[in-house]
Amino acid sequence: MVSNLMSLGISDLLSLMDKKEISAREYAVELSEKVLSENHLNAIQSFSKDLLLKEADLADQKRQSNLGGSLCGIPFIAKDNINSKNFPTTAGTKALLVNTTSTNATAIDKLLHEDAILGAKANMHELAFGITSNNFVTGAVKNPKNLKKFAGGSSGGTAAAVAAEIFPIGLGTDTGGSCRIPAALCGVVGYRPSTGRYSIEGVVPISHTRDTVGIISKSVKDVVLFDSILSGHRSSVEDISLNQITLGIPTEVFFENLEPQVENAITEQLSNLEKLGVKLKEISMLDIWSHNEAFGFPVALYEVMQDLPEYLKKHTRGINIDELVAGIGSPDVAGVFASQMGSEAMPKAAYEAAIGIHGPAMKRIYKAAFSENGLDAIIFPTTPLTARNIGNDETIDLNGVQVPTFPTYIRNTDLGSNIGTPGISLPCKEVSDLPVGIELDGLPGKDQDLLSLVKCIEMALTS
Repeated sequence: MVSNLMSLGISDLLSLMDKKEISAREYAVELSEKVLSENHLNAIQSFSKDLLLKEADLADQKRQSNLGGSLCGIPFIAKDNINSKNFPTTAGTKALLVNTTSTNATAIDKLLHEDAILGAKANMHELAFGITSNNFVTGAVKNPKNLKKFAGGSSGGTAAAVAAEIFPIGLGTDTGGSCRIPAALCGVVGYRPSTGRYSIEGVVPISHTRDTVGIISKSVKDVVLFDSILSGHRSSVEDISLNQITLGIPTEVFFENLEPQVENAITEQLSNLEKLGVKLKEISMLDIWSHNEAFGFPVALYEVMQDLPEYLKKHTRGINIDELVAGIGSPDVAGVFASQMGSEAMPKAAYEAAIGIHGPAMKRIYKAAFSENGLDAIIFPTTPLTARNIGNDETIDLNGVQVPTFPTYIRNTDLGSNIGTPGISLPCKEVSDLPVGIELDGLPGKDQDLLSLVKCIEMALTS
């Protein structure tokens, strides 16, 4: 038996299975044991050992007959707002705790078509409306690096499961940072593709304009493999030399008021990259921020009240929006929905201005910054601070001042979501046993260019 099997990523596991050094069943047995030993993290919402072993046996049979797909025998975990036939899809909320769907989300079907195994559903921030994954209905997800800290969110269960080496890879969703933030806080890789690159059919929605399925993994190489299947673009990622790369350092917002240990870790990595030949160039996108503010919340809050009732009508057995809202257990999420059920609901005029004026303006400013400065990507801290204690849902301490939790953690990830850019958070460094993430964002639609670049950058980052 291969030692340290659970530490391996999917590329290495596939290689071992191809060489018949391990079987899918052997890996599934170890994974099942890991689920039990890491149960205290509360990362997993639904799991069946019997079902996993049954699927692993089928994968081994396909491999023996040379009929297996490109992911044959690889288990993955999916956030519990992504529809699945074999497990309930709860979105972490009371009204959906026994909700089962007759179809899988398109993203899951694409992976199953390649004979990957959906091994579990992951705990999450209730209805994906938060960044701590402190869920009052299903319980808080704990950070594997420090059990007193939150895992980040809203895809906190997926990130914790990958970071704790329960699963080698998983799916999350990302509306404003929900794959990248927990990946940064747990010390793994979190990828948000360009909006529209992956299907969101069968995903419990917040905003069709901003939502996307994303990937959380141990390496960029594994992201590339899953991305090729989810996107349908099978062309290979190219090798790039560090001295061919120009990265933009935004002078506004991204680097402001950082926790000192985050600032030191990021500065150290940027200096290291520069020494290795990467060109760093300070850039300004000052005018973009007023448009960003007028876009993000108006779009999410307006569209959720249109999109979520449609999902309930299509994928549940008669649950309506009033019943769902009445069952929300997390105070932060309940407050958001309460505000949208009455006279304080987001006005249609603000939404139309966001879509018609502010969104296009942001994209013009962003693309101009790239073309005028010859950039391949921009680079910045994924979050301004490391993980805080579970329970700090409303405010957290940042440099001696109490600041609001949600807008502080999404501050750096939100812009890319609003523009629709691909973005990926890499483990930067651990300081005081807490991970720091460093993010690179590219141009919308240029995912493979970003993945090629980031694969090179990942190798250059120092631990």
